[in-house]
Amino acid sequence: MVRVAIISLVIILPVRYFLIQPFYVKGASMEPNFYDHEYLIIDEISYRFNQPARGDIVVFKYPKDPKQYFIKRVIGLPGEKIKIQDNNIYVNGAKLNETYLPEAVETILPLRGYGDVALAADEYFLLGDNRNQSLDSRIFGPVKRDLIVGRTWIRGWPFGRITVFNTPEYK
Repeated sequence: MVRVAIISLVIILPVRYFLIQPFYVKGASMEPNFYDHEYLIIDEISYRFNQPARGDIVVFKYPKDPKQYFIKRVIGLPGEKIKIQDNNIYVNGAKLNETYLPEAVETILPLRGYGDVALAADEYFLLGDNRNQSLDSRIFGPVKRDLIVGRTWIRGWPFGRITVFNTPEYK
């Protein structure tokens, strides 16, 4: 029994701390794509070899309190310029076509105190899908790469909404 427990720990601990991690959604900031109390599996290994891509849904440490974890979508990549105007998001002057949002998106709140944002070489602009209910980069600013834990890989609960996530394509 002790041997089985040790072997299990040798297998489970590295997987849990270096490859994947569970995450529990709290709040309405990602509705309608993610709801409160959904259980997700976060892929931590991909970002050791690749950088986050636009559209990835990431879990990150809140910049103002790294003990808290948030889930948001990557909108702006390092070196880009982000602008929110007339309920649209512009990346380097081009309107971002967000096909993953519902047709009837409410007014997008503007950047609060940031104006247009020019991202540094290690910064990402992250927004919740439910823009008017989201504490995101419009409020706390760009997020440094080292605060991003991983990308959302699988929704495991509720069973009726089990999903494997991929990065959306932009046109």
